[in-house]
Amino acid sequence: MKASEASKKGGGPGLQETPGWEHATLEKLVFASLKEQRLARRWRTFVRLAWLLVFVTLAWLAFSEGVNTQNVTTPHTAVIEIKGEIASGAEASAELVVASARAAFEDEGALAVVLLINSPGGSPVQAGIINDEIKRLKALHNKPVYAVVEESAASAAYYIAVSADKIFVDKASIVGSIGVLMDGFGFTGLMDKLGVERRLMTAGENKGFLDPFSPQTETQRVFAQAMLDQIHQQFIAVVKEGRGERLKETPETFSGLFWSGQQAVEIGLADQLGSLDFVAREVVKAEEIIDYTRRDNVAERLVKRFGVAMGAGVMSALKAGAAPH
Repeated sequence: MKASEASKKGGGPGLQETPGWEHATLEKLVFASLKEQRLARRWRTFVRLAWLLVFVTLAWLAFSEGVNTQNVTTPHTAVIEIKGEIASGAEASAELVVASARAAFEDEGALAVVLLINSPGGSPVQAGIINDEIKRLKALHNKPVYAVVEESAASAAYYIAVSADKIFVDKASIVGSIGVLMDGFGFTGLMDKLGVERRLMTAGENKGFLDPFSPQTETQRVFAQAMLDQIHQQFIAVVKEGRGERLKETPETFSGLFWSGQQAVEIGLADQLGSLDFVAREVVKAEEIIDYTRRDNVAERLVKRFGVAMGAGVMSALKAGAAPH
């Protein structure tokens, strides 16, 4: 009976637990939990530091590759490329072109600055900023500026080109398109056929006049046309100022038409045929060509797009990691 009772109480021979086993087990669980928390905290800290390192690397790449830091003192021809659409955020934006121009003009070794243009046009605002700054830098540093057109210098690109002392083109270049446009679509007829009702609520009777699903009134059309005409006149004034007496104005000159490079020379929109190498060798008399174009590289675009958000996120994460758990 005693052996049987002992077996019931202890669970049988070899199954009896040592005194204090509950405390030992609990202690092991606590230490295991603490160890797991420390490992998790270290991992989170590592990940946050890794993101911080990525951010710093991207920022460094954007600074080192996006900004032209050269300062060439030997005589040379400075070139700035203006290619593609002229728009905010594009490679031919006022921000990048102006930064390039300042670096080129400030270099004592640059005997002249060449604007190498291949663009169909874009924003008149961006073009106006570039035009104004080129003229300011030209007067400030007393250096000549030449525009060399490759495939095209149309619309806003020509707006920039007329800031140069001379414009050189290829005989087959496309030059001109001195005009302004505003485009859009109107779907009011289609909406009626589909039986769809547009419910647009505005404060101000003309607030939605560019809405493609709302009809355009004659008053709104006249207003928009007056604005376009005003910008067109600004464009015309810049061209006349830049080209002066060389311009052989006709009724078609400011109509929005464009011409070949050969025709552009004949009507005074350009000065003569010539390439970048020709201008450097024969006009500037400095065959060495140094590119000052500031390009918005992939790293810089990532920094601009995600930099602020990532930096704020990293700082917030680091603060959270420092807080007690």
